[in-house]
Amino acid sequence: MYKTTLTAALLATAFGLAACDVQKTQEGNVSLPKYDVSKTKEGDVSLPKYDVKGPDVNVTTTEKQVTVPNVDVKAEKKTVELPKVEVTTAKEKQQQGKQ
Repeated sequence: MYKTTLTAALLATAFGLAACDVQKTQEGNVSLPKYDVSKTKEGDVSLPKYDVKGPDVNVTTTEKQVTVPNVDVKAEKKTVELPKVEVTTAKEKQQQGKQ
């Protein structure tokens, strides 16, 4: 059960990162100093800024019947809890907010 939950959490994280909405909020600039025997220009470095809005990820469980072997190698159906992952991307959240 722990391994299944961990796997679901890792998958949710991977899907969550893929569903991020990234907006550049500032341009970057790198101006390096030029050297000839003496310095002819001062350097300037400013990095770009980003706003990153991650998705909402809901991990729940749902019951499903699966066939599992019993001790005497006969298969029988048992009810087990499986992870259920719902991802709402940043764009979907933004669209829901406008409605």
